Amino acid sequence: MQETRILWADDEIDLLRAHILFLNEKGYEVKTVTNGSDALEIFKKEHFDLVFLDENMPGLTGLETLAAIKNLSPETPTVLITKNEEEHLMEDAIGSKIDDYLIKPVNPKQILLTIKKIIDNKRLVSQKTSMAYQQDFRNLGMILNDRLSFSEWAEVYKKLIYWELSLEKLEDAGMHEILTNQKSEANMQFAKFIEKHYLDWIKNPESGPLTSNDLFRKKVFPALEDKRPTFFILIDNLRYDQWRVLNPIITDYFRLEEEDFYYSILPTATQYARNAIFSGLMPSEMEKRFPEKWQNDEDEGGKNLYEADFLADQIKRLYRKECKFSYHKILTLDQGRDITDSLNNLMNNDLNVLVYNFVDMLSHARTDMAMIKELASDEAAYRSLTLSWFEHSPLLETLKKLARKKVKLIITTDHGTIRVKKPNKVIGDRNTNTNLRYKQGKNLNFNPKEVFHIKNPADGMLPRLHMSSGYIFAKEDGYFVYPNNYNFYVNHFYDTFQHGGISLEEMIIPIATYLPK
Repeated sequence: MQETRILWADDEIDLLRAHILFLNEKGYEVKTVTNGSDALEIFKKEHFDLVFLDENMPGLTGLETLAAIKNLSPETPTVLITKNEEEHLMEDAIGSKIDDYLIKPVNPKQILLTIKKIIDNKRLVSQKTSMAYQQDFRNLGMILNDRLSFSEWAEVYKKLIYWELSLEKLEDAGMHEILTNQKSEANMQFAKFIEKHYLDWIKNPESGPLTSNDLFRKKVFPALEDKRPTFFILIDNLRYDQWRVLNPIITDYFRLEEEDFYYSILPTATQYARNAIFSGLMPSEMEKRFPEKWQNDEDEGGKNLYEADFLADQIKRLYRKECKFSYHKILTLDQGRDITDSLNNLMNNDLNVLVYNFVDMLSHARTDMAMIKELASDEAAYRSLTLSWFEHSPLLETLKKLARKKVKLIITTDHGTIRVKKPNKVIGDRNTNTNLRYKQGKNLNFNPKEVFHIKNPADGMLPRLHMSSGYIFAKEDGYFVYPNNYNFYVNHFYDTFQHGGISLEEMIIPIATYLPK
């Protein structure tokens, strides 16, 4: 490992010889000067990993030297050492982007701790994180072979995401590969779990997890009892890991009151899952109750055009109280800005529903546009792009304004998405739907080992389009491809983010409740 080089400027440097010898023994090279001017001269000529500056030096002060060094090399860590404990000096130092601040007298171990905190922090955190995951890897491996409940599966998924985010910044390809393999193993076991229990949950809802169709009844309507305006924000197609990277920004303005989860119904597609949320009904119930508004896969036209109508009906049917509400779907930047500008008017409602479609549009654009695919090349990049959108979005501006009002905030999504890798051959007639993660149609031909097959749609409370219609769902990271032009479609859709099927990413959905700080 290359030796760490330190520049130390202090007009009493001779009194610090013991400190410098101590650092030399620890493997650090220390260059010393007695004033700010000399510090600048040598800094211009040589590379240093860290600079220590005494504040009270003749000529250039420590703060003046600091400003000059930051102007030459803003990224070089700098530590100010002073006898002066006055608050204004500390504030000046912090304002000058100091990396640490020490009060004299300092002892060698104090100096060493500062060096490790600044220079060795990344390496130490990397080592500790890798070791901690290796220990937890064994625990997770054993847990995956247990008979887990739906809530335990949610905890396993959250733990995997915790490690994915923790390991994200580590330059350890081996560790990333281990985690990727463990997530694949978890998804394989999770698919078996869903195959075994999903239809039982549909038949006996109280035996299963909270699902899309019960979200308003169990989470949103109770929130309305607070007698403060409730803002229900649904960010379409947002995975749990994406919510996790947005949450720190949200909690700059709001206090997280509750973090919970629910399970998306099958298919985990907007047409089914989001309509179920707003109607409070399963798909076959929607088809029966709203024959003019429910759109089946083979029907032409938009599939989510009547969410406000579905919600109005659900409020009347299940909430049964006076509830003034608004519904807005935000597809463009201008629509987002209009919402931000009209917040005062929305405060007169009991419930305001805002649906943001950006993340869903991003996943579709990634499939069709090479440039977007390069920008969101993997899960970490996909999260980063989502975060970048959020940081510069009208949604964040809306949240900042809401944080100054007496409101309740609920943020969730309708389903997640998974990066697909394994093509699954399927044969269907021309009326079979085009979704890559589920198919519904008559006389479907497929490998039964690769899919979850609901032979009788009524068992899954799904519409039956024909007497012989059934539904199949891709599991893990599979995607359906027709034999016609097989190689083209395999390559076109490989490594794209898709939804509609069975995976931890698609089915286990975050729902978070916030109050202003």
